[in-house]
Amino acid sequence: MEKPASTHHLLLLITFSLQLFCAYFFIPAHSSLDTFLYGGCSQIKYTPGSQYESNLNSLLSSLVNSATYSAYNKFTIMGSSRQDVVYGLYQCRADLAMPDCASCVARAVTHLGPLCSETCGGAVQLEGCFVKYDNASFIGVEDKTVVMKKCGPSDGYNEDEMSRRDAVLTGLNGAGGLYRVGGSEDVQGVAQCIGDLSMGQCQDCLTEAIRRLKAECGGAAFGDMFLAKCYARYSTSGAHVYAGPNHDSPHHGESEKTFAIIIGLLAGVALLIIFLTFVRRMFGGNGEISSNHN
Repeated sequence: MEKPASTHHLLLLITFSLQLFCAYFFIPAHSSLDTFLYGGCSQIKYTPGSQYESNLNSLLSSLVNSATYSAYNKFTIMGSSRQDVVYGLYQCRADLAMPDCASCVARAVTHLGPLCSETCGGAVQLEGCFVKYDNASFIGVEDKTVVMKKCGPSDGYNEDEMSRRDAVLTGLNGAGGLYRVGGSEDVQGVAQCIGDLSMGQCQDCLTEAIRRLKAECGGAAFGDMFLAKCYARYSTSGAHVYAGPNHDSPHHGESEKTFAIIIGLLAGVALLIIFLTFVRRMFGGNGEISSNHN
């Protein structure tokens, strides 16, 4: 991890910075989707200017790019040694439109910088998306560790309402799929797994999240149970709203127009980097980054 940053690494850093700048400042934000829920970092640090830092920037750039056309993706950036390999993924809430997914992932990545400065692993969960990277492979590995629990206030046990809540959560547990929603009168429920899990792993994870949610939130007006690879949430009497923004709203139309502009800007940046790389090779220069996206 001790290699100095090459010209190619510098180009990657500039590209990544431009992508985040465009996404952060030009894509309108839906404040609710960008709400910070939790984050965490590994204890292992990398050396500034190292191959790992370059690979991490490449990975995060890939995540931001991919979120413009897919609600989930995973990547592995290979290095010259095992300690330089970095794994990462993102997952948007499945009901989000692509501009909102792209904006959320870009903002999640901007949280990682100050939150997990120079650490080899980090994760951020916003209301609308999840981003994680690490130098140890976690992709496809089931993890039912509780990472966040939040139970709302209780104004007294309402038997009818709690019966509807339990019915909604039971329905979510048996619904199938990686993303599940349900409701009954004033009760809403939503559950989702990270896309790297198999259906069997997802079901196992959600069963545990829902079991904990019922047991630990009692008669609370709302409850959130986030495990490392899935979550289950419920809300009563409008305490929380688990729906995406109105796709027919004027704001959403503006967002889609801006999104198209950003895609054009990113394409222009990509062409510029290709040109600069060509010029660098024409006039000599070393330092290559080995990558392999899974």
